[in-house]
Amino acid sequence: MSDPEAASTDELDPELASVVAEIEAAGVPQWSALSVDSARRIEDEVFSGGASPDLRTVRDLKIDGPGGDLPIRVYRPDREDPPTLVFTHGGGWTLGTLDSSDNICRELASRAGALVLSVDYRLAPEHPFPAATDDAFAALEWAADHADELGGDPDRLGVAGTSAGGNLAAASAIRARDGGLDLDGQFLLYPMTDRRFGRPSYAEHGDGPLLTEADVRWFWDQYLRSPVDEHNPFATVCRAPDVADVAPATVVTAGYDVLRDEGAAYAERLADHGVETGHDHYPSMTHGFLSLTDDVSRADEAMDALADAIRDRLG
Repeated sequence: MSDPEAASTDELDPELASVVAEIEAAGVPQWSALSVDSARRIEDEVFSGGASPDLRTVRDLKIDGPGGDLPIRVYRPDREDPPTLVFTHGGGWTLGTLDSSDNICRELASRAGALVLSVDYRLAPEHPFPAATDDAFAALEWAADHADELGGDPDRLGVAGTSAGGNLAAASAIRARDGGLDLDGQFLLYPMTDRRFGRPSYAEHGDGPLLTEADVRWFWDQYLRSPVDEHNPFATVCRAPDVADVAPATVVTAGYDVLRDEGAAYAERLADHGVETGHDHYPSMTHGFLSLTDDVSRADEAMDALADAIRDRLG
C-alpha cells in the first residue's frame, strides 16, 4: 500500500466536469446550507430515477430491525444462486432513500451478478448514532439467515456502501468479525471513516465539487449524539484499535473528494493489520462518481472494475 496522504488528483474528467456544471447550473445549494427536510427532498429529486438495468426481480420488503420494521429492497439478477451483497447508501447518515440509491444497486446486481439487499436504515438527526450502524448490521445478520429464501447464497456474503454507507459497511465488517459471522468481502466506496479535517484532501477540495467540508461537518453534527461518540470505533472506523481479521476489502477513492485521504488511510490501516486490501483510486473523479455511469465513461469503467472485484471475492 502507498502513503495514504499521497492519493493524487488529475485534471477533472471532461465528461464529469459537464455533469458537475449541470448540477451547479440547476442551483442546488450545499447540503449544509439547507434544513434537513429540504436537503432530503432535493437529494431524492437529484439522484432518483434515470435509466438502469433490468433485473429478474426487484422487491421491497420489511424485516424486524432494532427500531421496528426495517425496509429493504432486494435486487435479484438473472443468475442462479448469486452471492449476497448488503448495501448501505450514502447521504451523511442524514439523507438518502431506497429510490435515490436504486440505480447504483441495479448496476451492482447486474454487473456483479449479486443479490443486492439495499437497507433503508434510520436517519439522523431523528435517529442518531448508533441507529444506522445497528440497522445495517441487523440487515447483514438477516441476510446471512434468509438470503437463500430470496434465491441468493448466504455462504457467499459481502457488504458495500457509498460515503456514509461505506462507513456503515466497514462497521458491519468489524461487527461481523467480533460476532463470528463469516463475511467474504467489504466494498467501501469513497467512505467516510474519520471525523478529522486536517488531511490534505480537505485543504484541496474543501469547496467541492459535489461535497464540501462544510457538508461533511454538518453530517457528522447530525449523526453523533455528543463528542464522546467520535471516539467510538463503529462511528469513526479509521480509529478502530484492531481491524485484523476483518473481511478482505476493496476501497474506492476519488481525486476530487474531501474524503479521499481518509478512505486511503483506512485502506492503509486494513493492510497494516494484515487484511487483504485493494485500493482503487481514480484521480480525475469526484465524490459520488459511481452513480454517474450513464454520463461518464470513466465512471462506467470503474463500475466494471468494482463488479470484477465483487465477483473475485464473492464468486
